[in-house]
Amino acid sequence: MAEVSLRNVTKNYGALEVVHGIDLDIAHDEFVVLVGPSGCGKSTTLRMIAGLEDISGGEVAIGGNRVNDLPPRERNISMVFQNYALYPHMTVRENLGFSLLIAKRSETEIAQAVDDAASILGLGELLDRRPAELSGGQRQRVAMGRAIVRHPDVFLFDEPLSNLDAKLRTQMRIEIKKLHQKVRTTIVYVTHDQVEAMTLADRIVIMKDGDIVQVGTPLEVFERPVDTFVASFIGSPPMNLLEGKVSGGFVWITPDVTLPLPTVFSGKVAEGQRVTFGFRADNLMPKGHALTESGATADLSLTITLAEPLGAETMLLSELAGVEIQGKMLNPRPVSEGEVLECQLSLDHCHLFDTATGKSLR
Repeated sequence: MAEVSLRNVTKNYGALEVVHGIDLDIAHDEFVVLVGPSGCGKSTTLRMIAGLEDISGGEVAIGGNRVNDLPPRERNISMVFQNYALYPHMTVRENLGFSLLIAKRSETEIAQAVDDAASILGLGELLDRRPAELSGGQRQRVAMGRAIVRHPDVFLFDEPLSNLDAKLRTQMRIEIKKLHQKVRTTIVYVTHDQVEAMTLADRIVIMKDGDIVQVGTPLEVFERPVDTFVASFIGSPPMNLLEGKVSGGFVWITPDVTLPLPTVFSGKVAEGQRVTFGFRADNLMPKGHALTESGATADLSLTITLAEPLGAETMLLSELAGVEIQGKMLNPRPVSEGEVLECQLSLDHCHLFDTATGKSLR
């Protein structure tokens, strides 16, 4: 079993603590993504699991065994980096089998492992090429294949798609998801791209400033963010956030802009409390171009500042109380700058956060 456990793990660089006593349990065969902005500690955490960074405090265990003092080669992990780290003078076949050669495995065993990895990743026709003759996506598949041949307990991915263009990133996300389905083992994956996190993960670990802010399935962190940071970080586009004050069953954004207090928050907020009202673009749509569903709504008349056609839908930018917000138009038609659209906001899908702490009030 290849569970990964972190207990009160810290990392210091001199007097500077960059990871602050985090706790995390990753189950055997689970695909967990560490996500957050640059400098949040996600790559440092991954490198501590790998043994590439010393652990300043706490404990890291793999398969129930404490590995704090074990070198990387004794942890039975394989790591895939963003720069591929392939040997340029070796063929794909030689790159795939090199770690097994160093481990003094037999030629027959190496050949079988290389063939198996090539079959899983569709590298059969590339085995005699060198890295310079490969595309970026092919090089990344070779890097993953080199990890596969070792049959590790844990795969560690450190932003493996950041050097690829948008189309290749989409293709490689599919390849990595298929890899996990074929090679059932534990994967810990680091990215700053929340779309990667949402599409790949069984669970997402959202980090900020060296702390874990929220852990949950992609749907959980999208639908029930614990604070305004998660709400604005997860989701594309990010959640619209408007600050206001609760009064008389409404949230007063400005004296001229009020929104009904969603019923789910009745009894959870105090009169006069400062709150942040949140809603996603999917829940603000023009009348006649919205999802058909029952529930409480609020009418908003919005002047469109920018329309972004995306084929089956159009993203709509406007301003409300001086804050730029985004909505969505389904079954779209051309929309002009300055056009006024009558829109509906689904109150059943709105969020409230305490403005002082940023914490969700659900």
